[in-house]
Amino acid sequence: MNLSIKIFIALVLAAVVGVAAGPEGLPFIKWWIAPIGTIFINLIKMMIVPVVFTSLVVGMTSLGDTKTLGRIGIKTVLIYLVTTAVAIVIGFGVASFGHPGTGIQLAADATVTVKEAPSVMQVLVNMVPTNPVQSMAKAEILPVIMFAIFIGYGIIEVGGKKAELLMVVFDAAAEVCYKIIAAIMKVSPIGVFALLLPVVAANGPKVLLPLISVIACMAVGSIIHVVGVYSTIASVGAHISPAKFFRGMAEAMLIAFSTCSSAGTLPVNMKNLQEKLGCSREVTSFVLPLGATINMDGTALYMGVCSLFIANVFGVDLSVQQMLMIVFTGTLASIGTAGVPGAGLIMLAMVLQSVGLPIEGLALVAGIDRVLDMFRTCLNITGDAAVALAIDRTEHHKVVA
Repeated sequence: MNLSIKIFIALVLAAVVGVAAGPEGLPFIKWWIAPIGTIFINLIKMMIVPVVFTSLVVGMTSLGDTKTLGRIGIKTVLIYLVTTAVAIVIGFGVASFGHPGTGIQLAADATVTVKEAPSVMQVLVNMVPTNPVQSMAKAEILPVIMFAIFIGYGIIEVGGKKAELLMVVFDAAAEVCYKIIAAIMKVSPIGVFALLLPVVAANGPKVLLPLISVIACMAVGSIIHVVGVYSTIASVGAHISPAKFFRGMAEAMLIAFSTCSSAGTLPVNMKNLQEKLGCSREVTSFVLPLGATINMDGTALYMGVCSLFIANVFGVDLSVQQMLMIVFTGTLASIGTAGVPGAGLIMLAMVLQSVGLPIEGLALVAGIDRVLDMFRTCLNITGDAAVALAIDRTEHHKVVA
């Protein structure tokens, strides 16, 4: 049986068993089953830094010159910003049609503490590590990317037999990482089941019912963005049929949906993109790690839906000017909150403040944030892959059927 089918079956089983167990079975699930999911997540996280570092160095040295790297970097960031803005607009469109929150009276009695978002300049400063080993230990992806870029640059500049020796070492290390990831993926259905079961048991139908309109809008918006935007990028930009694109991405999308971790899905995404969709290693190794930190299409769509939901609950009519401000602020915030834990709530807080919506509205969606995060993460990593394929096409002029 195909691995993606096994993972899907695990998703369905987790939903059925979770609803049947309910809150009464939660203590047993948390004690005996949830730790298995944590072990699975830890196994994936264990490989994030090694695969990003080794693959990025290999990718850079494969490119052969710094001009190519700069060209790829500029194209990648520009496409990410455009798709982020489009995601917010789609979020607005779906929420305007679905009217989430209309007629619902929810008391925002909970308080949500959101970290202050760093400035863009602070993000740039934090990208350069003072201690690369410490950054690796903390799994800070942007500093690791920067260090790998400098290592790759140094190897290119050295050249000759010494450089070839290092390239062979890093290439071998990257291959070892891929083999370990393949072994971890064999147990992914068990890990996915153990991860989702406590979530479904804790957030049963009765808990989700008042906010089902938000979840529905998020799901519909995600489907529209995936089919409308990413299929177009894959087919027009990379000459890959939507059917082949989604078949190749199935495993990574299901892992992202269940783990809610773009960084955690990164090793799987890189492996699938290279082996199933034929994307070159040098492009994959640069575009995907960058996308895992700054490409937040899912979070952008979430901001469009949730800002209208909060406006409806509090009886605020958003003007066209306010909506444009949300699009502008959200697009910039996607880079300003790069690599920050809880980036989704930080970005939403910034957006609410920019248009004068009640910040207390965060408490309304915080309870279902874990459910919404499934759609956000799945959308994020799918966008990373579509952009990587398009960039690879422009660099190598491949035509894939």
